[in-house]
Amino acid sequence: MDLSLFADLIVNGLVIGGIYAVIAIGLNMQYGLMRILNIAHGEFLMIGAFLMFTLHTVTGMSPLLFLPVVVLICFAAGLLLHRLVFKRLSATSKSLDQVEERSLIVGFGLMFILQNVASLVWGADLRGYDFMSEPVKYGGVIVTQNRLLVLFLALVASVGLIVLLQRTLLGKAVRGMLQSPLGAWLVGIDTQRLHPFMFALGIAMAGLAGALLSMIYEVSPSIGESYTVMALIVITLGGLGSIAGSFAAAMLLGLVESFGTHFTNPSLKMLLSYGIFVLILMTRPKGLFAK
Repeated sequence: MDLSLFADLIVNGLVIGGIYAVIAIGLNMQYGLMRILNIAHGEFLMIGAFLMFTLHTVTGMSPLLFLPVVVLICFAAGLLLHRLVFKRLSATSKSLDQVEERSLIVGFGLMFILQNVASLVWGADLRGYDFMSEPVKYGGVIVTQNRLLVLFLALVASVGLIVLLQRTLLGKAVRGMLQSPLGAWLVGIDTQRLHPFMFALGIAMAGLAGALLSMIYEVSPSIGESYTVMALIVITLGGLGSIAGSFAAAMLLGLVESFGTHFTNPSLKMLLSYGIFVLILMTRPKGLFAK
């Protein structure tokens, strides 16, 4: 294989994996902590992408300036959504299994609502903008600047969150809740305050993934569904509740997709992903990196 082609496939796989990591880590925190299976999680990636598109095209300013804005808007939306919907849903459910079942149904409703709202606001056509699309050539390898930037920012966001969870008191409390929600409550961790915060942080991560995605791809109101599916596959591969596992699994899945679609057929992308998903479920049902 030509070295430049190999490097291009590596970079492409890492970029895809970086997007998967950011959105999957957010969903893993929600599902791992609260058993909220928010099937509309990918729609917040779509909303984040359209917010970035609108802010950039209206103002003409660099999209990088609006990354914090998109994250804060999605974080606030996550807090509101948890307060209006999922807090009551969890409080009235008799078990975690019931929380999961009811949240799945609510998530489907939210998914269609957000898709239709986005279609009304932005239309059903693909939307995109040109940003740092100039190529960078190094040692025979040609990569566009925006892809390198997206990869860098996705790695910073993912690794930064992992470090936060590993090195801080907040992270210790979250990890305790991931291991044993009842045990965390018994030792005095305020789960009633952490739950909405972590849920909103998960939504903010999805919004960030969408903002980054908009820098390299065109977006439409229907893109969220596929990214929700990929996030669920990543969580399964990495292990429920394992944030570092989600990161590693996302990168692995991105590389497999990049190389697999190049040497087979791009239309087989989902087949490759689902094939890996089924294989892991059969051989390691707790995930590759579950402890």
